[in-house]
Amino acid sequence: TTLPEFERVNVDIWNYKDEDLMPAQLKFGDSLSRKNYLARYDFDKKAVIQLGSEKLNRIIMTAEGDGEIFYSGSDLGKRVERQWQGYSLSDIYAINPITGSNKLITKNAKGRSFPSYTGKYLLLYNEPKKGYFIYSAATGKINPLGTDIKFPLYEEDNDVPDDPQPHGIVKWMDGDRYVLLYDKYDVWKVDAEGKEKSKVITTGRKNTTTYRYVNVMGAEEKFIIPNQPLIFRTFNEKNKNSGVTIMQNIDGNNMYSYSDAANISSVIKAENDNTLLFAKESFTSSPNLFVVDYTVNNAPATNSNTVKLTSTNPQQSNYLWGTAELFKWKAYTGKETEGILYKPENFDEAKKYPMIVYFYERNNNTLYNYQPPSPTPSRLNIPFFVSRGYVVFVPDIWYTTGHPGKNSYDYIVSGTRALIKQGFIDSTKIGLQGQSWGGYQTAYLITQTNLYAAAWAGAPVVNMFSAYGGVRWESGLNRQMQYEKSQSRIGATIWEKPQLYIENSPLFHLQKVKTPLVIMSNDADGAVPWYQGIEFFTAMRRLNKPVWLLNYNGEAHNLVERKNRKDIQIREQQFFDWLLKGEPAPKWITEGVPAVMKGRDLGLGR
Repeated sequence: TTLPEFERVNVDIWNYKDEDLMPAQLKFGDSLSRKNYLARYDFDKKAVIQLGSEKLNRIIMTAEGDGEIFYSGSDLGKRVERQWQGYSLSDIYAINPITGSNKLITKNAKGRSFPSYTGKYLLLYNEPKKGYFIYSAATGKINPLGTDIKFPLYEEDNDVPDDPQPHGIVKWMDGDRYVLLYDKYDVWKVDAEGKEKSKVITTGRKNTTTYRYVNVMGAEEKFIIPNQPLIFRTFNEKNKNSGVTIMQNIDGNNMYSYSDAANISSVIKAENDNTLLFAKESFTSSPNLFVVDYTVNNAPATNSNTVKLTSTNPQQSNYLWGTAELFKWKAYTGKETEGILYKPENFDEAKKYPMIVYFYERNNNTLYNYQPPSPTPSRLNIPFFVSRGYVVFVPDIWYTTGHPGKNSYDYIVSGTRALIKQGFIDSTKIGLQGQSWGGYQTAYLITQTNLYAAAWAGAPVVNMFSAYGGVRWESGLNRQMQYEKSQSRIGATIWEKPQLYIENSPLFHLQKVKTPLVIMSNDADGAVPWYQGIEFFTAMRRLNKPVWLLNYNGEAHNLVERKNRKDIQIREQQFFDWLLKGEPAPKWITEGVPAVMKGRDLGLGR
């Protein structure tokens, strides 16, 4: 524009017909202004053949650009619904890269699509129908795929009010005839033409072990060759052990299998011999590198030839640490449930320990994860608190649509009381700590029980009505889908079931709270509107409840700057030590820090 700055009007005009909300348009405005569409240059005809367009803006090339058929999905005219669905339906097209012409394959598809290497087939997952379908470029027909597999190929443990996601695809095989698909535990070899019976190639279901393919070749692996060795990472659902299994080929037997009470990751195969490199860790041992040689005819089933290469963090032995173990109990719903129990080093079951309960969805598969005691962005620094004599409990939570608050109560409180019965927890010295979704659950719990002596809620939602219409500023998307289809699990609009929004919003029940609370809500939070923290604080203050609000200026949903991470670590320690260990409270708790002292006095002293 040639208009001078003082004559330019800066106004955002929101129109209900806009495909994307204005915040999303502004967020990605620069990239949209530079948008380009795929084209092919024909050197013989000296002409440009346009393949992509505003409508077909996501082209999937096949055979690394040399395929006879390309594919594209178009959600043009369908994106408004993302506001409450969290996704948009797509029309799927086959594109001729020679002529640029396109052909509609199917309308309103929900779910991902996976072309075979040459483009001969396109694998489609239909979420509402919970199944795979295959499109043949030769016949132009779409047929169901893998219907002879009697186990679900989708997440049967799905507990959000939306269609379950598929477990996914491993890869297509060379020649496009077969595709490898996951169920919860195993890998299936499926005939794209539907002539052969689907074949399970792993043995995970019989011992509740998940097999997941490890691509050791990276981007160089375009498809799986029938005679190549297949490497899988394994995870046992019952004991949480992980490991590595190597199959001789797609139809062969296991050449090598190794598992341990540890978290095994980062598997790499040597290019020219039978050597594997992998990382192994546990709560008490930081990640170390190991190598193992395996052979086709003489492979051990144990770790007898596994060689440790590194010894990281030897200084850890100079400090008190702790242990991690599975804890099982029956929740108030009647379901047997798991959680992780962290105990201090030199634990004495005859003593009474203070405990902090931390939670976020389900975490039992992190039993063997190493957690360095560095200042964290927001979650509880578990090894730090355990080393200082706290027991930390991380319970799993299972949900039903419409009652996420009650669900958190049923699992967290039941787990807490089950631990109290063990005899080593001081029932008067128990705290709560949660961030984001965990922050919401912390807020809800203190309205339902006085069991907890201290609570810390990071980036919580307290009013589902106002949060429902808010914006996730990091993406520009509206939050309605959060409640109707996703993590908040209400499963209805505020007009359809307002009573559920009241039931699950802590704001409407704060008069019951007796637990002292610290809230962290940052003014640059891109996920949860920080005014939720303000609503929470001002309501608690109005009701004369003990509450403190931390706003790290310019900070994100999870703290980014190390200085802020260190600061919140100190304040969290001081808060819990005050209420759970009886230590003196610091100045920021007892007196506060007025604005005129901002930047000069942090209030950390006593």
